Amino acid sequence: MLPFSFQLRDGEPVSDQIVRAAHRALASGELREGDLFPSVRALAQELKISPTTAFKVIQQLKDLGFLVSRPGIGMVVQAPLLPSLEQRFEMLEPTARRFLAEARALHLSASELHELLTRLQNPDSPP
Repeated sequence: MLPFSFQLRDGEPVSDQIVRAAHRALASGELREGDLFPSVRALAQELKISPTTAFKVIQQLKDLGFLVSRPGIGMVVQAPLLPSLEQRFEMLEPTARRFLAEARALHLSASELHELLTRLQNPDSPP
């Protein structure tokens, strides 16, 4: 069973979506340091993806410091160091592109979007 929830979308690599979802799950507390992470086989079966893609996901998460292999236990989640700004931009880019496309369709300017983001970041501030 996958230790976090997310929905696969068309138009972007499955492995990137899973890696990003794992980061969000750790940031939100849905996934915690020390939690077991599925094996390549379990991940492939659970998400109905190829074992090659599942291996790629696990390798990316290991490379990012998100997973560590523990002998006799399996893959375990660890809190990685914060990725570089460029890596964080890359993780957010697909979502940002969808957001901007919708904002353009609604004829929102950059300053209006900035206002919206400021409001969302500081929900206790008066509008």
